Amino acid sequence: MQNRFKFTSIFLFLLIFVVACSNHEQSGPSSDNQQTTSESKDEKLTISAAASLKDAMDVIQHTYEEEHPTITLQFNFGASGSLQQQISQGAPVDLFFSAAEDKFDLLVDEGMIAKEDGMDLLGNELVLVVPKGSQSIKGFEDVVTKADKISIGTPETVPAGKYAKESLEKLGIWKDIEPKVVFAKDVRQVLSYVETGNVDAGIVYKTDASVSNKIEIVTSADPATHSPIIYPVGIIKDSEHYEAAKEFYEYLQSDEALKVFENYGFTTK
Repeated sequence: MQNRFKFTSIFLFLLIFVVACSNHEQSGPSSDNQQTTSESKDEKLTISAAASLKDAMDVIQHTYEEEHPTITLQFNFGASGSLQQQISQGAPVDLFFSAAEDKFDLLVDEGMIAKEDGMDLLGNELVLVVPKGSQSIKGFEDVVTKADKISIGTPETVPAGKYAKESLEKLGIWKDIEPKVVFAKDVRQVLSYVETGNVDAGIVYKTDASVSNKIEIVTSADPATHSPIIYPVGIIKDSEHYEAAKEFYEYLQSDEALKVFENYGFTTK
């Protein structure tokens, strides 16, 4: 009787051991495969884009990620010159969307963007803005006599600031207002200075002015007074997600995306 009990116990132990091993073999590799498949589906694209593109790109991001659930778009908004310098120094970026041709061309010259992987996509307009309700400044000439402070982007790194300085020089009033100028890191900071009344006027893109209800557009700068405002976009050659980046690059050229840009005041090529 005792021997029979021992035999039964050993048999049950072996049966449990075999079943446990079988379950482990089935669940272990399968779980790993599921994890690998899930991880391979996720792809994150990093796009360095001019600050003036933020509102339009927010809309495009929402639409694109809905249509491409395996892709996540991560944006780094800022002054085009600063973004260009970051990319030149090795920042991991997949696409560059600049507000100035010269900053973009630097990366092409450095071999970081292939000519066939870049194009001029958008245009913009330069405007003089004042805090809402301000009645004293009616045009660029009034800034000389009626403004204590005017803000523009830092010309060396902010394309809008470069265009603004060119326009003011062409109008012959730069030297008069230069002591009054408050430089900003990008156009959004210029807009903020005007909205809060920290300056009497600012020069920004029309697209930035159109999204604020705290400022008023006084006048537009004559396009003949500054370099053409062009927004080129391109794929970084060493992108680790080149194919996904190319797909998004092509989407930005689609009628669907261009319509969004137009709704925010950009001109399209």
